[in-house]
Amino acid sequence: MTDREDLSMNPHLPEHYREILLGLGEDPEREGLVDTPKRAAKAMQYLCNGYGKSLEEVVNGALFASDNDEMVIVRDVELYSLCEHHLLPFIGKAHVAYMPTGRVLGLSKVARIVDMYARRLQIQENLTRQIAEAIAGVTQAAGVAVVIEAQHMCMMMRGVEKQNSQMVTSVMLGTFRESSTTRQEFLQLINRSR
Repeated sequence: MTDREDLSMNPHLPEHYREILLGLGEDPEREGLVDTPKRAAKAMQYLCNGYGKSLEEVVNGALFASDNDEMVIVRDVELYSLCEHHLLPFIGKAHVAYMPTGRVLGLSKVARIVDMYARRLQIQENLTRQIAEAIAGVTQAAGVAVVIEAQHMCMMMRGVEKQNSQMVTSVMLGTFRESSTTRQEFLQLINRSR
């Protein structure tokens, strides 16, 4: 395990959390906070574990020959990420589709790709594109579509404090961008039964 994967091995991260507590006017020696810097460092390590992963490791060769050239959709893949501007969570779901050209991706690998990019400091717009481009690169699909719907704590807990706001982003590549019929079919399928 590398230092990048296991940030708890870096003694400076808990120290920085201790300094944050002091900066907030807290006493890091009081009973409830004694172990908080270490716990916070481990939590941040987990929430950002996407930095220690590569696309090749995540996919792990799980591409399978297939004659199917019809749309493959993985809907409602839950995701948890941290906004790079405030380090506050955004939580939502991704809908991913692709048009195979001789190979299909193992089902769980779609979710793992979403997780790998979500577990990095992010903005939703970039996350959507990273997932789409990764799926396109791995599968060599004729087209890829990704839609993410998420609620952002930086907008709900602070600032304008809008509790019911939701951000929706999409990236359409290949046939999903070129064909309005294909794009419309995808959008109808991800919105079915809602």
